[in-house]
Amino acid sequence: MLCWALFFTGALSAQMMDQGNFLVGALTGISTAHSKVSTGGVETEGLSAYQFSIAPNVGYFFADNLAAGLGVDFTRSRVQQPDQEETDDSDLLFGPFLRYYLPVEEQVALFLAANFGFGNSTDVQDIAGSRQSIRTNIFAAGVGPGITVYAPGGLGLEAILKYNFARSKFDTEIAGVSASSTTRTNQFALSLGLQYYFGGVKPVAKRLPNY
Repeated sequence: MLCWALFFTGALSAQMMDQGNFLVGALTGISTAHSKVSTGGVETEGLSAYQFSIAPNVGYFFADNLAAGLGVDFTRSRVQQPDQEETDDSDLLFGPFLRYYLPVEEQVALFLAANFGFGNSTDVQDIAGSRQSIRTNIFAAGVGPGITVYAPGGLGLEAILKYNFARSKFDTEIAGVSASSTTRTNQFALSLGLQYYFGGVKPVAKRLPNY
């Protein structure tokens, strides 16, 4: 009986985000990543990396507790290629995100987030004594649960654990000869961040069940 009472107390004092509300904020996190490289149908071990990222975003609630928006993800990596020295790398991705919130208490909500990112870059490297032009196209996707704690005025402190997948296609050209390689990267990332909800949050109108 006490458990049911606590459940209904939490439900009655939970919060929600209204349709038409805006959010803006940023996440920052650290992670590790491992990848596989496929060239001409042959798959080999790819790079491993230690990464730091920062990801600002802006979104709009087109339904109660359901938001969509756009984000930018800048990642700085310390990369270890097989049989090579460590190098530094950076990526900048743009793409949409989607969030669904599940209020559980007056100042706490769980949420599920999904995001997609797209980017490309061109680099020139000296590999095996040859100047090599490397053009990279990147697609990334992530999904995972999070929790946010609200402060008065609409400011939220949040944490999110996501699984991220990235696919990079490398187009190289050495001495006039072109080749393509594909890298697939799997990653688990823990991020912390702040979000500001312009319309604030309001109590959920919850009816008790009839007996």
